[in-house]
Amino acid sequence: MSVQIAEAVTGEAAPWDDLRYRATAVREHVLRIGAGAIGTHVGGSLSATDILVALYFAVLRLRPEEPDWAGRDHFVLSKGHASAALYATLAERGFIAPSELDTYGSPSGRLMAHPTPAVPGVEFATGSLGHGLSLATGLALAARRAERPNRVFTLMGDGELQEGSVWEAAMAASHLELDNLTAVVDRNRLQISGPTEGRMGLEPLVDKWRAFGWQVAEVNGHDFSELVPALRSAPVPGRPAVLIAETVKGRGVRHLEHRKQSHFAKLGEAAYERALAALRGAS
Repeated sequence: MSVQIAEAVTGEAAPWDDLRYRATAVREHVLRIGAGAIGTHVGGSLSATDILVALYFAVLRLRPEEPDWAGRDHFVLSKGHASAALYATLAERGFIAPSELDTYGSPSGRLMAHPTPAVPGVEFATGSLGHGLSLATGLALAARRAERPNRVFTLMGDGELQEGSVWEAAMAASHLELDNLTAVVDRNRLQISGPTEGRMGLEPLVDKWRAFGWQVAEVNGHDFSELVPALRSAPVPGRPAVLIAETVKGRGVRHLEHRKQSHFAKLGEAAYERALAALRGAS
């Protein structure tokens, strides 16, 4: 089983440098996809990258050579518009060949603009916002009823929390005492139309999750020394967990950071080279 990296981070000399290297590689892939024929959701992919790298290289029990292994932990990308970051992470982790990333959005390929289970390592087709937590709740309930030790993780966007179905699932997961379920909120504070708090305020977000019966933690979503321990922490018996990860939209490319315009981009050659240079200069 390919969990050597996950096991290594439990020791005193956690390989944060290796995770940072992986994150830079994933971001480079995202930019290359953004420079492709159809573009991609660059900003939200870059904000989610460190969370995905922490999960796939330090937390999830996986077998890339056996994607449907019954003992795996499950992951659902609820913010499916960040598919570029997920595909890039799967490529770095060995689920697909990095060369396949060049087929993103091609009608003849399997890397659609939103994830589909045709791709090894993808559990569900996602992208219709507000559904991922419900899917993850179902997976967690199924694992518990089958008496399997699988943990379930889902990554949501913060703008997505404006969907009522999120809170229906949150209420159900708490009622069902699904302590094998962890939700992560990519709290970059921007959605396609602007700041989340100006469109439909989410604060006090911690209090809302606690009121629904969840165990809540807040971390810097770009700091592996905070992310990994929080994601690996033992669940509180009888309570699902949510990790609110403070992130930056467009993270790693300074001129794209904190900008709603980075939500979706089709990068021309000059824009791609500029973004790549900015990323490598910051890494």
